[in-house]
Amino acid sequence: MNIEQFTNMLGEKGIHLDSNQLSMFERYYELLVEWNEKMNLTAITDKQEVYLKHFYDSVTAAFFIDFKKPIKVCDVGAGAGFPSIPIKICFPEIDLSIVDSLNKRITFLEHLSSELGLKNTHFYHDRAETFGGNPKFREQYDLVTARAVARMSVLSELCLPLVKEGGQFVAMKAANAEEELTAADGAIKQLGGKLSTVHSFTLPIEESNRNIIVISKIKKTPKKYPRKPGTPNKLPLE
Repeated sequence: MNIEQFTNMLGEKGIHLDSNQLSMFERYYELLVEWNEKMNLTAITDKQEVYLKHFYDSVTAAFFIDFKKPIKVCDVGAGAGFPSIPIKICFPEIDLSIVDSLNKRITFLEHLSSELGLKNTHFYHDRAETFGGNPKFREQYDLVTARAVARMSVLSELCLPLVKEGGQFVAMKAANAEEELTAADGAIKQLGGKLSTVHSFTLPIEESNRNIIVISKIKKTPKKYPRKPGTPNKLPLE
């Protein structure tokens, strides 16, 4: 996906980028490649592939979710900033928090945010399990997102405790979403969530399957969740 395709395809979805925003994406790409030589941020470094599989793919969440208002968003396990930094570039009004367990990635994200001049961005070096148990952050976010971090049963335990009642947990998945959701049904209910909708579509150019799963937070998460670090992965709520 070249920059013109990127701009036009987002424009078709009502997301119109100005020259400053396009410059930010360019700088993002440069920094991603530069820092990737020092640490493992991404296996994808070809420019057209980054624009398609990282930048455009991240922003697809905004085809179905309204980011135009100043909501509080938390991205769990964002790695090199996906999906939340591309969304933040497109929708600067959101108040964004990113939590990641690897300090090197947080260092990169802080530098990236500074270089791009992003406001209202907060970065936390922490395990999602510990972060979700912290009263300062627990049930404080309008929207919590994660992109391909873990299977749904695990992801729900890491993300739903951070969502306020009436908010949403948005999981971005490739294939097998239906299978994962069936296995996670009990976990989602235990954690105070309810499946709202699944948006399925095809990523352009490479024609691969994508699913955006929207879970509504309908009641508070029981205090015992999330369990201690590592437990959700070893013993998923299924």
